[in-house]
Amino acid sequence: MDLGLNNKIALVTAASQGLGKATALSIANEGATVIICSRDKEKISKSARDIKEQTGSEIYFFQTDLSNKEDINKMVEDIIKKHGRVDILVNNTGGPKAGFFDEISDDDWVSTFESTFLSAVRLTRAVLPSMKRNKWGRIINISSVSAKQPIDNLMLSNGVRMSVHGWAKTLSNQIASDNILINNVCPGFTKTERVEGLVSMQAKELDVTEEQVVDTISNNIPAKRVGKPEELADLVTFLASEKSSYITGQSIAVDGGVSSLPI
Repeated sequence: MDLGLNNKIALVTAASQGLGKATALSIANEGATVIICSRDKEKISKSARDIKEQTGSEIYFFQTDLSNKEDINKMVEDIIKKHGRVDILVNNTGGPKAGFFDEISDDDWVSTFESTFLSAVRLTRAVLPSMKRNKWGRIINISSVSAKQPIDNLMLSNGVRMSVHGWAKTLSNQIASDNILINNVCPGFTKTERVEGLVSMQAKELDVTEEQVVDTISNNIPAKRVGKPEELADLVTFLASEKSSYITGQSIAVDGGVSSLPI
């Protein structure tokens, strides 16, 4: 299937590893020019080299702090200056820290709001003018299944990611007539560095092995396994393509059947 991504310009954030890197790789495999960013210059430069070697596509990278408005605006200005536009924006950030209510401070809430919610708003605000000029755009927010079905110790993620969904749904109605589509994808337990960290933390708390924690998680998933990053990435790539032309304002779970709430 030709997804029509040849010569498209895609910006994928927080792409030094995990779901962001897998998404950038998947989009690059379809022939798009891909720009990636991360706070860690060494990691993001290595990610760019890896993706270029595997796909042969043009890959550019920025060292960018997504909680910093000036960093975001400067990055998008430089992209527009070099490439003329952004066709595809994949909003992605590292997940907020785990913790129960009495373990989370005001500063934790504010920093999560900045990095998870405001980064998506600011990036979208920065790229929308070029999308509107071209009457074409795709915005995909990598969220979490916690926005559909809250996860017990992920208080910050449960709270703030739902805000992203409400904002995205409202915006989708305002920009659809310009052929700009915005959707959320909601990964469940997927084998990424973040999930491996959460598994390690839970194993220590319960005094069991990490393998036992993964087995318990898998047994509670209808598919009886955790996901692979490329399974989420391939959905993002489809939503970024010409083939998704009548899908907007949706929140799609990639979770092996775990979630049940139709948000």
